[in-house]
Amino acid sequence: MKNKLLFLFGILFLMSCTTSKPRRPINPKPSTTIFQDNIEATKKIFELEESEILEFIKKDTTKLYETSSSGFWYTYNTKIEEKLAMPKTGDVVRFEYDIKDLNDSVLYSKAILGVKNYKVDKEDFISGIQKGIKLMKIGETITFVIPSYNAFGISGDGNKIGINKTIKSTVTLLNIN
Repeated sequence: MKNKLLFLFGILFLMSCTTSKPRRPINPKPSTTIFQDNIEATKKIFELEESEILEFIKKDTTKLYETSSSGFWYTYNTKIEEKLAMPKTGDVVRFEYDIKDLNDSVLYSKAILGVKNYKVDKEDFISGIQKGIKLMKIGETITFVIPSYNAFGISGDGNKIGINKTIKSTVTLLNIN
């Protein structure tokens, strides 16, 4: 009886010491070349948009455009020189705006968009305008030239603004609360 138990434990011991083969995933991870291709395509889109914007600015000799650190360009239509308060995070601002393409075709007029109340940095809105509003004083009007990555991106708006399209928006800040 003792021999049988010893024999049984020995077989169990030998079976437990066998090495098992590692299992391979059924769906292997995508190769890094797909990600590299996406990065390269994004860089090309960025460069193309930037060259279109710079060409537009070069042709518009009547205005002086400034570059923001947030990745858009802007020019003052009405600038107030006196030292006034500017919107900061949490303020509720009231403004009117339009949206055009770089050929000055109106996509959405001020009449259609109406007056917008917006809580600064607390609501989802066009990224370039969100950042641009913080540069404004009450009564100022600024035209923003916003590349797609700061506007409607790779999806557009599903209506008048296509994918990867640069937009222009003229914004007038009416009030800050």
